[in-house]
Amino acid sequence: MRIPNHIGVIPDGNRRWAKSRGLEKEDGYDYGLEPGLLLLRAAREYGVKEITYYGFTVDNCKRPSIQQNAFKKACVDAVNLIASEGTSLLVVGNTLSESFPKELLPYTERTNINGGGIKVNFLVNYGWEWDISDGLQQDNGKETLISRIHSKDISRIDLIIRWGNMRRLSGFLPLQSVYADFYVVEDMWPDYTHNHLKQALDWYDKQDVTLGG
Repeated sequence: MRIPNHIGVIPDGNRRWAKSRGLEKEDGYDYGLEPGLLLLRAAREYGVKEITYYGFTVDNCKRPSIQQNAFKKACVDAVNLIASEGTSLLVVGNTLSESFPKELLPYTERTNINGGGIKVNFLVNYGWEWDISDGLQQDNGKETLISRIHSKDISRIDLIIRWGNMRRLSGFLPLQSVYADFYVVEDMWPDYTHNHLKQALDWYDKQDVTLGG
């Protein structure tokens, strides 16, 4: 089987999952923690070299504060869980915003944990416009406009898997996703099973990957 080097994960459906079970929408985020860890371990077993999780976006911060607090806490908890594994961990997001959890600042430079291993990227308070932005650089008292890519240390993505039966990228790493194949899982993220990943990899194996050639 041809295994993608880099998988992008859009773990959608937490709020809908909670609502369907009579819970408050914000309760759904905690139920997405274990699936993230299970997916990481399964991907590593398959030989995937890099995985990127979509935590929350700048636009998600338009939601009610109780939901914001819940998904911020879930992201911190998720990163702490991942930090218990052997990984090369990187958190990418707008750290200058109040919405960025300060507990994650130590991971904004790639960090080898427990001997390193599979690369894991976690997008927290991420926005594509923020990622691909211009900035000013001082040089001998002169300001020069420069282009910068905040996610420059994240490699090109081969396969994006989105849970929750939605068919959109939602601003997920537009540069790295330029040639990514896109697979949709109908089930909500908290209902993750290893069969979801297996089916996605089986599907990917049958795609004609030419990278434009």
